[in-house]
Amino acid sequence: MNSVSDTKYYFFLSYLALLSMLGFIATDMYLPAFKAIEISMQATPSQIASSLTSFLAGLAIGQLLYGPLVQRIGKRYALLVGLFIFAIASFSIASSESVLAFNISRFFQALGACSAGVIWQAIVIEKYDAAKAQNVFSNIMPLVALSPALAPLLGAFVLDITGWQSIFLLLTGLAVILMLMTFVFVPKEKKPTGTEAKPSVMSYWGLLNNPKYLGNVIIFGACSGAFFAYLTVWPIVMEQHGFAAKEIGLSFIPQTIMFIVGGYASKTLIRKVGVESALSALLSLFAICVVAIIASTLVFSFSSILPLLISFSVLAAANGAIYPIVVNSALQEFTQHATKAAGLQNFLQISIAFGASSLVAMWASLGELAIGWGILLCSVGVLLGYLLRKNSSWSQVRANFVTIDPARIAINCDENEPK
Repeated sequence: MNSVSDTKYYFFLSYLALLSMLGFIATDMYLPAFKAIEISMQATPSQIASSLTSFLAGLAIGQLLYGPLVQRIGKRYALLVGLFIFAIASFSIASSESVLAFNISRFFQALGACSAGVIWQAIVIEKYDAAKAQNVFSNIMPLVALSPALAPLLGAFVLDITGWQSIFLLLTGLAVILMLMTFVFVPKEKKPTGTEAKPSVMSYWGLLNNPKYLGNVIIFGACSGAFFAYLTVWPIVMEQHGFAAKEIGLSFIPQTIMFIVGGYASKTLIRKVGVESALSALLSLFAICVVAIIASTLVFSFSSILPLLISFSVLAAANGAIYPIVVNSALQEFTQHATKAAGLQNFLQISIAFGASSLVAMWASLGELAIGWGILLCSVGVLLGYLLRKNSSWSQVRANFVTIDPARIAINCDENEPK
């Protein structure tokens, strides 16, 4: 590529990266402002914390809305609709004077953010071939790991300079910028003429009826579940070991760095051995980490948190490398319905991760034991997904579970007996 096309390509990657991070930025950027919002609205801590629950609810529901919307009005206009909703909701949050208005606006902010999270993946799948799409995913998805680390720092910086309302005004401005970039980077889709066949409609059941797609999605969700099982209980584990809040915050840095390293290392591994061999090697690394975590939590009792921290940091690197592969592999099954496939994939991933987080939270007082059991259960899901993705149809899946026929065994024994 020449310098002009190189520059345009990197601007396009920056646009996709911002779309991919929008939901995470909106989730985490206002966390340092909880106390300021609580005082401003004369609310309780639980009322302000419920705004995060409202956002997660909107984030889960919204994943399923944009596939049908894209089929009706196209990616460009569906994305503009979502970003417009996000901008209006963000401005509404900044103007809120009650907790109820604040939480309702947070729900709609999440609905708008979903458009970016779903459609950017579809743009990649429909714009590039499988190999190039894999490269783009490997470039962008590790950056998502930076969002939970950088967004609270940016939010705290803005809060120190102005009020908490400025955080949401900044998000409003970001949405407007992304809308303008959408006009540049996402072309208007042409309506089919009378001689052209209209695109077929794919149901969500039709997507789930593909075992390769479902297997990849289950791996994505179960790996995410293992990640959230750890993140949910880890602060409590550190508190039980006598660490302060600052040290707890710093302890998340190794996992973030390793996740990014894993994402970029996967590109090199894929170039050397191919996608399938790379995924098998990475899932083997994931399994080794699970064994190490189980040993350090359920089998042995250590006075130090280092064995668990080191094991999970390596697992985070494996996850960072696995995510781009399984996301691309899943969406390549439905290149003509990429938006709907991406929406369902994200919905299932969030649901599995939320389920794992909720499960370990019930036994959070057990500390390391809760993490060990949570990750063990998620690893079973990863294995199930891996076995499922190796089949091209459900008839092939059923063929792997053939019922033993005693009569056939007897016939075979008779044939093998010496005469």
